Amino acid sequence: MATTERQSPDYLKDIERLVRIESPSDDRDALDAVLGEANRICEKVLGHSGEIREVNGSPILWWGAPAPEILLLIHLDTVWPKGSFLPLWQVEGDRITAPGSFDMKAGFVQAVYALRGISGSVAMLCTTDEEVGSKASRALIEDSARNARAVLVLEASINGAVKTGRKGTADFIIEVHGRASHAGLEPEKGINATSEMAHLIIEIEKLANPEFQTTAVPTVLASGTTTNTVPALSRLVVDCRSFAMSELERIEKALHNLKPQHPDAQIVISGGINRPPLQPDSTAALFARAKKVYAALGRGELLGVAVGGASDGNFAAATGAPTLDGLGAIGGNAHAVGEWISAKGVDSQIEFLHALLDDLVSNPHG
Repeated sequence: MATTERQSPDYLKDIERLVRIESPSDDRDALDAVLGEANRICEKVLGHSGEIREVNGSPILWWGAPAPEILLLIHLDTVWPKGSFLPLWQVEGDRITAPGSFDMKAGFVQAVYALRGISGSVAMLCTTDEEVGSKASRALIEDSARNARAVLVLEASINGAVKTGRKGTADFIIEVHGRASHAGLEPEKGINATSEMAHLIIEIEKLANPEFQTTAVPTVLASGTTTNTVPALSRLVVDCRSFAMSELERIEKALHNLKPQHPDAQIVISGGINRPPLQPDSTAALFARAKKVYAALGRGELLGVAVGGASDGNFAAATGAPTLDGLGAIGGNAHAVGEWISAKGVDSQIEFLHALLDDLVSNPHG
């Protein structure tokens, strides 16, 4: 089945509308369009629209109180270039396959419907640059979270479990500057940047530390110009993650201390730590409340998991705000072919989030 059935609930139709507006992080027109549609959904479901504005060159949607006690964090940009995931909407029983549905357009719709009947100091902040590091929206996220007594992040859940911990992230670009020469006639006169980088990659991989689940992963590599030229430049991106901030700082220092094999080669390093870790102590109080709400709904025990991916919840927690992540869709295959959500899960998550919001608003002191 290619489209939503006529009898599908409104919230599934709204998710489909957002999905069909493909919104990769680097397409400003698409981001404006998806925020416009999101705002229309707010007006339809909640009775009034929010405000779309630009923050550091990136569009955001703000709905609700100007200085909220309870902040819902959402992003509507996706990793999928236009036309790279087809069909855009496919329903097979309970499984809906669609790009950006799990991460995290369903989360936005769940938040909107969960807010029906909720009054109080609550707001939604919907950004459009999360998938590229939240450089434009970070300051707004931090400022908005700093005075909140609860930050709820609508990133995808893990089979219904919330996320009580996240690794911090760091991204580095390593450049090796060598010297070009003819690869056949006089290679000895060159300084081979590719060979130099190969030695560095071995050293970089040694920086991983299983004790803290620290990873240091060489990812994108570009080197050389033509097949008969000793490469003068090699460029490598390194993705680093850890549950400990001290580990990210250790790696940053180690990378800046890397030495080339050839004395005349030069190493240039840029980038740095992006998101600090989301520590379990930042989520403990909210997790405890969420478990009580979950149990009161007759669902048994709510599970919490720590994951390697980062989110804007990392920024919120670093300000000292109590933060709980992973309250979004039930599904799978984030950033991968076959990304999907559970249709029944949407309704279930709306019910849970509504109950949690009602508890937080009605009992501000727990």
